[in-house]
Amino acid sequence: MFQSLLKEVVDGVEGGLATLVMDFEGIAVDSYAKPDPPVEFDIQTIGAEFSVVLKSIQRASQMLEAGEPAEVTIQAEKVTTVIRVVSDTYFVALTMTPDGNIGKGRYLLRTRVPTLLKELS
Repeated sequence: MFQSLLKEVVDGVEGGLATLVMDFEGIAVDSYAKPDPPVEFDIQTIGAEFSVVLKSIQRASQMLEAGEPAEVTIQAEKVTTVIRVVSDTYFVALTMTPDGNIGKGRYLLRTRVPTLLKELS
C-alpha cells in the first residue's frame, strides 16, 4: 500500500534501514526494510514497542499542556529511530544506523506526512 513511499524514505537516507506506518495500538499498516541489514532488528517489534513509549509521551505532553508531540527520536547503541506523528491514530517510524543522517531522515518523514495522511483518510 505504502511500499514505494516507505522505500523512498529508507533509500533516501544515508544509513536508512527500515520504515513503517503503524497505529498507536501497535498494528502495522505497512513497512519496508532493506534486505540483509548490517544490524539485526525487527521493524515491526520496534514500532510496537515504541508505540507504547509514544503514547506515554503524548500523555505527559497533555499533562504539561505543551501541545501534541510531533516527533520523537530514540538513539540507541545499534539503531536510531525517528518517529513522526501522522494523525491521532497513526505514526511513521524510520530506523537507521547510529551514524545515519538524522536530519535528512527527519526531513523526509516530515515532507511525506501529508501524502500518508491523504492515503490513510
